[in-house]
Amino acid sequence: MDINSWAGRLKGWIMRFRYPILVILAGILLLTLPGKKKENSTATDPVALTGPSEDLTLELTEILQQIKGVGRVQVLLTISKGEQTHYQEDSDQSTDETGTDIRTETVIIRDADDRESALIIQVIPPEYLGAIVVCDGADDASVKLAVLEAVAKATGLRSDRISVLKMK
Repeated sequence: MDINSWAGRLKGWIMRFRYPILVILAGILLLTLPGKKKENSTATDPVALTGPSEDLTLELTEILQQIKGVGRVQVLLTISKGEQTHYQEDSDQSTDETGTDIRTETVIIRDADDRESALIIQVIPPEYLGAIVVCDGADDASVKLAVLEAVAKATGLRSDRISVLKMK
């Protein structure tokens, strides 16, 4: 085969698949263009995230120790989302010849002692992934069931996400 036959075959192949080739080239071009970087959502959204609640772990440990037959207890809670606090925002919008400008500020309130704090509109509790409870009485089925039910009620977890194990 000579070069002319190869060129003819290539030209025929390109003409046959010209639209898919154009779409692929346009996609590659769009991927290489610089885009706007996404800003940190906690800077623009009036939401604060906190980590796992040490208080709940301690309270759960104390409560579980009160159950008959449990004995010593250790609790580990894992979370998928921390507690979220949503704050009230005030926004102002102004339009001029250069465009629209939107200014947003968190609402601050003062109490009787002149202390300032942000106005909270909603607090969403954390979402738990699972719990591990290690206790002395885990070999007794009734104690294990009582611990399982107590942890499920306190965290909102299903029983398949809670492990109750015997302490050594």
